Formats: sequence, C-alpha cells, structure tokens
Amino acid sequence: MGHWLEHTVINDIEAPIEKVWNVWSDLEAMPLWMTWIESVKTVDDETKILPDITEWTLAANGFRFKWKAKINERIDKESLKWESIGGLPTKGCVYFYPEKDNLTKVKLIISYELPRMIARLMEKNILGNLVTNELQTNLDNFKELVEIRYKNNEVLD
Repeated sequence: MGHWLEHTVINDIEAPIEKVWNVWSDLEAMPLWMTWIESVKTVDDETKILPDITEWTLAANGFRFKWKAKINERIDKESLKWESIGGLPTKGCVYFYPEKDNLTKVKLIISYELPRMIARLMEKNILGNLVTNELQTNLDNFKELVEIRYKNNEVLD
C-alpha cells in the first residue's frame, strides 16, 4: 500500500477561456509544453476533442513510465478530472476560471501514489519541491504557448 502525494500549481493566462480550453483539450499536443511527458496517444476515440482513454509515456532522468488514463469528468470550459487505469497510479484535475474577457486562471492538481518509503523522501525535502517546480514550469510553458498563439491570431479551436 502506497502513499498519495499531491501538487497544485496556478497560472493566469492572457487569453479567453475558450482559447485556453481548446489548447488544453489537445491532449496529444501536451508534450509540446509538458517537459516530462514524452507522448500522449488516444486509445479510445469516442470523442474528438477529449478522448475518454489515453496512453501516457513519462520520460525523465533515465526513468520511463507508461500508463493509461481515463477522463472521469468533463465540464466544458470549466474542469477536467482524470485517473490512471493501469501503470503509474495517478489522478488529477484542471480547473479553468474566467477572470476577465481575455484572462483565464488555470489551476492544475496532480496526485500520484508512491511506496511509503519513497513518499517520505518526496514529502520532506527537495524532491517534493522538484515535482511542484516542474509542474509550475509546465504550466508556464502552457501559458506561453496559448498567449503566443492567441496574440498571433492562430487558430485555437
């Protein structure tokens, strides 16, 4: 039995919520802004915008993990919740808050299960901060991608 760890990061993105949602919805493009994610592949193509089941590959510091994730809840332009259904035990959610016409707050919460001995190391020292910092960097990358595309009038639908 493992121990669940959770990391939360937040960012304000200068773009309308529709544009932010549309970029996030392209799950297979996540490796463009998530540095530890090597690939995301659609397994179940029931929906074109947000597939119900995807296969993820994480590659970092010589480690490689694969798992499948299922979207459990999707509220258009508001939130998305998922959990793994094999491999690395993970779950998470992302929330989208319209602050103004061209400003959207994004809150990302990621949880994962580790063996208790490793989880203790992650909670109390630099290793736990490493994951939070990496997630914040990824959300910063997402912000930059959305804002550049929005300001350049690129299609984000």
